[in-house]
Amino acid sequence: MICRTATVLLILAASALPLWAPQAREAPRPKQESLAIVVNQSNPINDLAFSELRAVFLGERRHWPNGRRITLVMMEPGQPERDAMLREVCKMGEPDLRRRLLQGLLTGEILVSPKTLATPVGVRKFVFNVPGAIGYLRPADVDGSVKVLRIDGHLPGDAEYQLWIPERAAP
Repeated sequence: MICRTATVLLILAASALPLWAPQAREAPRPKQESLAIVVNQSNPINDLAFSELRAVFLGERRHWPNGRRITLVMMEPGQPERDAMLREVCKMGEPDLRRRLLQGLLTGEILVSPKTLATPVGVRKFVFNVPGAIGYLRPADVDGSVKVLRIDGHLPGDAEYQLWIPERAAP
């Protein structure tokens, strides 16, 4: 009788257990902020493939489909936004970019160096005032004066979006 009771209790206890094994949880992504690619409001482009974005920032693509010359604007060296752009899009560091720009200017492959500005407000105003301009900003620095491009169909903040600025570790 005791064995039968113990068996019944074991069966009841086992039936109360979930029928699924817990799934391995995805490790949380380090806290990051996305990086918005912005163009002048008059630019007809709304979406760029990541490969096209890379070609634009490497100076391999010089004109928009409407024929307007592309004008790059970048933050000053050392800014986290610029570091993220170089690492994620250009796949290079600051010395590599300097070398590429110098070589491109000397050979004529690059006609004009990117405009370099110190502040997000400066970048936003430049893009607003130059119809062929393209730059990058943190989403918090974007306003209605510029247009945010989709990259591979995704906007900043989407889980599939590819441009992120890692949060700097506290000193």
